[in-house]
Amino acid sequence: MSFFKRIFSSEKKDPIFSEEAKQTLDKGLEKSKTTFFSKLSKAIAGKSKVDDDVLDNLEEILVASDVGVNTTLKIITRIENRVASDKYLGIEELNQILREEIASLLSETNSGEATEFVIPIQTKPYVLMVVGVNGVGKTTTIGKLAYQFKKAGYKVVLGAADTFRAAAIDQLQIWADRVGVPIVRQNMGSDPASVAFDTLQSAVAQDADIVIIDTAGRLHNKVNLMNELTKVKRVMQKVVEDAPHDVLLVLDGSTGQNAFEQAKQFTAATEVTCLAVTKLDGTAKGGVVIGISDQFKIPVKYIGVGEGIEDLQVFNKYEFVDSFFK
Repeated sequence: MSFFKRIFSSEKKDPIFSEEAKQTLDKGLEKSKTTFFSKLSKAIAGKSKVDDDVLDNLEEILVASDVGVNTTLKIITRIENRVASDKYLGIEELNQILREEIASLLSETNSGEATEFVIPIQTKPYVLMVVGVNGVGKTTTIGKLAYQFKKAGYKVVLGAADTFRAAAIDQLQIWADRVGVPIVRQNMGSDPASVAFDTLQSAVAQDADIVIIDTAGRLHNKVNLMNELTKVKRVMQKVVEDAPHDVLLVLDGSTGQNAFEQAKQFTAATEVTCLAVTKLDGTAKGGVVIGISDQFKIPVKYIGVGEGIEDLQVFNKYEFVDSFFK
């Protein structure tokens, strides 16, 4: 039995996620699953084996689920290879093959290995800089991350370096108060790099484990954005030599192809090291996680599957694919 067959078989005895986390994930992906499988059922109606017609229909369904054209073609090619090597594949095996090939594809980007909210133990404070356009759920994601990390026993400090909008500073303050973590802020229009510098100094003085820095979500001028983020990084390194340790790009999963475009813009403007895909509960196109992970070769670290404070999860490819094809 292959590695991925073992992962997704009934022989998997130890669950990666708790039952509660699994239920949250199942509920969050419900719209995507329902839409995907209703289309798949129609595509294979009356068929007994995986043939060219089934593969053509599957290709359309994957693209419609915002998996993306390039990633879809990779998946279809893998299934064609399986059909060729196995000589005959029945329709009842298609789900299993899809699960295995998508998980295998995600493995190529080192995406989705985590099972809980942890940071590298050798790094203190661990500095996470968060980027993303306004409206994708960036500040909410920061608040939920702060909650999860605090719950895991870490000491967290937030930095409100999105000084372009007063609302961003106020919103982060609300989250800091709700979670019960300190925040460093200045007035609207202040130098973002100055806020980041003060935040790191405060975090070091408090012996904090984690610093999460919010940044402005403007993409109208990529050069300005690049210069601003570069300056923020440079100033932070005066306090913590190798900061930031990660740059997290937050994307709204419900925007589909627009999320791909934002990923393209931000990865061109700064060195993004990991991704968070939010609002998956509000879309029928959860396949966007698979496509973005594959196309940008950047690991998806977190997914948002609901509005509750507990509804931000670490992304685990096995649990994601298992839930999607349940």
